[in-house]
Amino acid sequence: MDRDEFVADCRVRAVTDLFAHTWDPVVLFTLSAGPHRRRELRDAIGGISDKVLTQALHRLLSSGLIDRRAHAEAPPRVVYALTGLGQSLVDGPISALGRWAEEHGDELLDAQERKDPFDPRGEAVDPLTIS
Repeated sequence: MDRDEFVADCRVRAVTDLFAHTWDPVVLFTLSAGPHRRRELRDAIGGISDKVLTQALHRLLSSGLIDRRAHAEAPPRVVYALTGLGQSLVDGPISALGRWAEEHGDELLDAQERKDPFDPRGEAVDPLTIS
């Protein structure tokens, strides 16, 4: 990989920006089970607000990772589904990240909970407050 691949407008940064938004990979993974209506998505994910779900859907739509299909029926029905591009992201990097989390997630959480060996009281220390 060449250094130019990491400049502000590069492909690698465009992809990593997807992971900077906490809920985007979660929405994509949820849609990998099949098309969902908005409410079904929110219920399946849990813990996501309407506002945040709307923002995630807009980002994913504008990135070409999902489709929005409006069905002309009463009442109107809108369904979101992965595009081929979105499916390839789920099948590749998102699945790899999930496998890594399964294998190393406990280690990561343990490290985050570990007490600071330099704190004389033996208490957990917030690394952002260490001076």
